[in-house]
Amino acid sequence: MKPLTLLDQKQLDLTLNRLALELIEVHGDFKDSAIVGIQRTGALLSKALVDKIRLLRPKCKPVHGLLDVTFFRDDFGRREKPLQAFSTELDFPVEGKHIVLVDDVLFTGRTIRAAMDALISLGRPAHVELMVLVDRRFSRQLPIEPTYTGKRVDSIASQHVDVQWDDKGFKRAILFDKNEKP
Repeated sequence: MKPLTLLDQKQLDLTLNRLALELIEVHGDFKDSAIVGIQRTGALLSKALVDKIRLLRPKCKPVHGLLDVTFFRDDFGRREKPLQAFSTELDFPVEGKHIVLVDDVLFTGRTIRAAMDALISLGRPAHVELMVLVDRRFSRQLPIEPTYTGKRVDSIASQHVDVQWDDKGFKRAILFDKNEKP
């Protein structure tokens, strides 16, 4: 299978606009809300989303943080290579906040489960929502569904979705067969 581009830079900009407007509609001034990116690529996406919200609503200053889920994963210690831990950067209490967890791809739901465990270990949020850039439907192993979705894609287990970033920001999101890396 030839790699299929799911989102290019122009499509991502349109998608981020839509997602930012949805968040503004639901969370208003973000007074009691926070956007939390799941390390690593969810963190990049959440930063781009916060920048987009600030561009659309200059007076709006959403609280933003980053969450590392490495030690909450159910496959920690089961891999040939050790997982690389990243930092959790939450300079606000999660207690009583409306949290929007942000990740790039939702596949089995296991990373999101780990993120919820990591988040709840820091306090009890009032409410947790999930935003993903790409939802790989029909691949879930846990009953987890996104509240906000950039793009839905039907894929099979032998395929992979790769959201690519470079030093300038988002590059593209592609779908490809795992045996035929692009």
